[in-house]
Amino acid sequence: MPIGEFGGAPPLVAEGSPALTTPMYWMYEMGHASLNPARAVTDATKILFQNPLNPWSHTQFGKSIAAACELFERTTRRYGKPEWGLDFTEVNGVQTPVEVRSIWEKPFCRLLHFDRKLTRPLRAPHPRVLIVAPMSGHYATLLRGTVEAFLPTHEVYITDWSDARMVPLSAGRFDLDDYIDYVIEMLHVLGGNMHVVAVCQPSVPVLAAVSVMEATRDPFVPLSMTLMGGPIDTRRNPTAVNNLAEQRGIEWFRNHVITKVPFPHPGVMRDVYPGFLQLSGFITMNLDRHTDAHKALFNNLVKGDGDMVDKHREFYDEYLAVMDLTAEYYLQTVDVVFVKHALPKGEMTHRGKLVDPSKIRRVALMTVEGEKDDISGLGQTEATHALCPDIPDHRRVHYVQKGVGHYGVFNGSRFRSEIVPRISDFMMSAANTNESAAKTKPTLVSAAE
Repeated sequence: MPIGEFGGAPPLVAEGSPALTTPMYWMYEMGHASLNPARAVTDATKILFQNPLNPWSHTQFGKSIAAACELFERTTRRYGKPEWGLDFTEVNGVQTPVEVRSIWEKPFCRLLHFDRKLTRPLRAPHPRVLIVAPMSGHYATLLRGTVEAFLPTHEVYITDWSDARMVPLSAGRFDLDDYIDYVIEMLHVLGGNMHVVAVCQPSVPVLAAVSVMEATRDPFVPLSMTLMGGPIDTRRNPTAVNNLAEQRGIEWFRNHVITKVPFPHPGVMRDVYPGFLQLSGFITMNLDRHTDAHKALFNNLVKGDGDMVDKHREFYDEYLAVMDLTAEYYLQTVDVVFVKHALPKGEMTHRGKLVDPSKIRRVALMTVEGEKDDISGLGQTEATHALCPDIPDHRRVHYVQKGVGHYGVFNGSRFRSEIVPRISDFMMSAANTNESAAKTKPTLVSAAE
């Protein structure tokens, strides 16, 4: 989870009114408002130089003007929450409509079900999968490719976290303990016979939630738990993100990246880590690559290369859409996961009670890492196995995907062709073992590598 990699923000004044003590968000909103006249002029200019009746639109000069106008519009736009766009999937060779609907909702999250409208009955029920999306800046739609890869062979559910600036103060706080409670409640709503997949940041709260459920012998504990590129123990192969957290300390983040939501958003006066600061961190980590991508967009617009332009728009419409995080959740996560390393040290608590992963016995465990991951270093997710000694060896798997970075762990061609089949085999193995255990408890070796 990015935690302010941009290296610093203007320090906040210690005392005064909210408008003075938390100026970043207010100035950001005013900056956006001040650009509206320029954006209107730019839009009109673009239409003029794209009109085929304008002879300049067919010249290199005219195309360059139109391209520059689009570049300005895209770099000054506030990107809204993207659509899922998963209207169909293929189940057993048959194109099947998909309806995305909410089946559970609280102020800070909805539980979405990708309901496949099957035209013929399945020979055997597909595994039911709860994908816990990161609450780390981007919307759950960042996992569109993850969901798309699972849909043909799984019944898929996903957490759709809310933008904190859209949640009124009257809805209360949301911290790491609440996150864990939400995961447990969603597993109860789904009614058992579930597999849970945590992508990146939620690996910690998901492991904690399953630990809490096992400690209380909860009947709705999942059949299996797959943790992908998660910061379970950031002391192993620490990345730049991990080192920054330890160097700065929690007070630095409290004083430099926390601000209040301004009017007229529904969450006005809520303390948040705003999306625009997170986006600054995302972009500055790879500034040269993003600059080159926008230069390429300009050149492709002038050349009329529609395919490359569409790919750029598709990627950045998702990448530049960010959400605010509640301050209490963000700061607690930084402190517990990146500064104190509370979970691997056996010091993490939930509602005042110790979180003990060694209580996990009934849940099969799979961990997935990327060989070139620069967000969660190699070994950070694998550390889960040492924390869960009572899971039988034949019900645990660790897999490292060669040649991929952080995002390749849950998206892309190698994820679809190499990672998803292994996870699917692991889930089937876990379910079969669970069913057999009630009868004869035979030995079963996982099909995953």
